[in-house]
Amino acid sequence: MNHGHTRRGLIRLAAAGAAGLAMPALLRAEPATEQARETARRNASSFRMQDWRDHFDELGRVTLVCDTQSRAVHYWSADGEDYRIYPTSVPMSEELTKRGYTKVVRKRIGPDWTPTPSMVERNPDLRYMPPGPDNPLGTHAMYLSWPAYLIHGTHDTRKIGRPSSDGCIGLYNEQIEELFGITPVGAQVRII
Repeated sequence: MNHGHTRRGLIRLAAAGAAGLAMPALLRAEPATEQARETARRNASSFRMQDWRDHFDELGRVTLVCDTQSRAVHYWSADGEDYRIYPTSVPMSEELTKRGYTKVVRKRIGPDWTPTPSMVERNPDLRYMPPGPDNPLGTHAMYLSWPAYLIHGTHDTRKIGRPSSDGCIGLYNEQIEELFGITPVGAQVRII
């Protein structure tokens, strides 16, 4: 058996696999194009296409619709020209899910985290956590007008696409960084 061919084959296979794994990150980093919007419309996953007109009378400012059923955040720019969709984590139960209209009231890079009294009641081991890799809010957080309800990142990527939060909407850190950058304080939000 020629081990040189086996090693080369493994190296080629590893390189192809690494390129394939890197591709979704590259695609996530690009702004939505017409082709990306069309792909979102035909999305074979659980994402459902949303139209801002079904939720708001007018744009005029950045608009977010957080769809807890399809586990996605829909973003529209103030002029409606830029539409993006992000996979999310959603609350674990109906009791933890708040629905309705709100807005982004403040934003923070490197948020700290304090569990709510109801979280501590469910899990007495929870404690305050400063910014960092163990913080459940990830790298960026957008605080809504409802107390203790946020759109934030997560270091635990297993949560995305699942009902896994105590009420918040979580995104991959790379995607919350992007959304954070294009979403100003005052953006209108609806959680459905």
